[in-house]
Amino acid sequence: MPIKSLLLLLPFFACALVAAQTVSTKVKAEARAIHNSAIIIDTHADTPGRFVDENFDLASDAGRGHFDFGKAQQANLGAEFFSIWVDPRIKTGYTKRALDMIDSVHEQAKKHPDKMVMAYSAEDIVKARTGKNKRLAALMGVEGGHAIENDMSVLRDFYRLGVRYMTLTWSNTNEWADSSGDITDTKVQHHNGLTDFGKQLVLEMNQLGMMVDVSHVADKTFEDVIATTKAPVIASHSSARALTDVPRNMTDDMLREVAKNGGVVQVNFFCAFIARDPDYNKKVKVFNDAHADLVKQQEALQDQLEENHSPETNAKLDAINDQMKAAYPRPPLSDLIDHIDHVAKIAEIDHVGIGSDFDGIPCTPQGIDSVADLPKITEALVERGYNREQIHKILGGNLLRVFRQVEAVSKQLNSPLVVGP
Repeated sequence: MPIKSLLLLLPFFACALVAAQTVSTKVKAEARAIHNSAIIIDTHADTPGRFVDENFDLASDAGRGHFDFGKAQQANLGAEFFSIWVDPRIKTGYTKRALDMIDSVHEQAKKHPDKMVMAYSAEDIVKARTGKNKRLAALMGVEGGHAIENDMSVLRDFYRLGVRYMTLTWSNTNEWADSSGDITDTKVQHHNGLTDFGKQLVLEMNQLGMMVDVSHVADKTFEDVIATTKAPVIASHSSARALTDVPRNMTDDMLREVAKNGGVVQVNFFCAFIARDPDYNKKVKVFNDAHADLVKQQEALQDQLEENHSPETNAKLDAINDQMKAAYPRPPLSDLIDHIDHVAKIAEIDHVGIGSDFDGIPCTPQGIDSVADLPKITEALVERGYNREQIHKILGGNLLRVFRQVEAVSKQLNSPLVVGP
């Protein structure tokens, strides 16, 4: 094309660019309005590990971490379920470690009553976000049933202290439930799902009003939970296996079962669970196999941090993690949105939410560097055609509904029987 002709077209290109920018500005404005008017609930952040091991305070900058008060406020985060995760490799008691972490969450609320309040019910979340002085509603979920050390009374005590869900397993099979994390390990004694005690425990959680969390569990364990529970379940931080084929994610049949049960699937942000590139996890494995010494150094540093946290050890671990991340770039934000979209289509819009796994994962999708970036998810959902009501459900409305239903089932199960006329 002659240069003169190109010059004649320049005004049209300029108009098109302005129009595109105008549309983008409108989308961002619409998304921000939707985001700021929602009660946003994230069901999984591992920040209590930092409270206990690093003496981290939420009023401080999170640094390379994902979560602090400033970032939560930027995101208009309404409620966070802080994860009480006990590493099954620790030498001391699981329950003692869990209690230390529970205490650390309460202490944050005690130190900063103007910014955070402990919440024990769905209504408490709403109250915390009502009025001029909105505060972060803090709740807790125990991640891994091994933390109760096979003691039903410990489960009840956890509930009394504010725990409102329990993930039945972590990546380790315990004495009463199989995990997806070691289901193919022949050295581990499995149970073909839930044992009788495991089923009793699910019913006890129903009676307490504690949400049953099926993230991490083996497929057969999931089936047993669905057959046993009298209340809706949650998957506090799981994604879709149809898009990213890893055992931690949920099959389409499982998504449909959760919908039929009335529960909700809170989509995880971890790169390995959301990457649409089928070779992503293969690339990770190839790199790790080729750099076995680096992986051993990483594991050794992580163990050191468990025993005694120090800035020097943490800096060394950060350097190794950066080197490993550079070998396989983070998946795009669109991969995370694809998972939310897939769950919304298969399980339907009333059964999807967000469960970030912040401060518990080494890799998040591009653009999501901390909790402050949650508005980008809303913007992406608007661009895909989701409306205000649907986005409010995804951001927290669906979790609130399930929480209320679990509370209603508990109330019903604890109501005295009426005898006689």
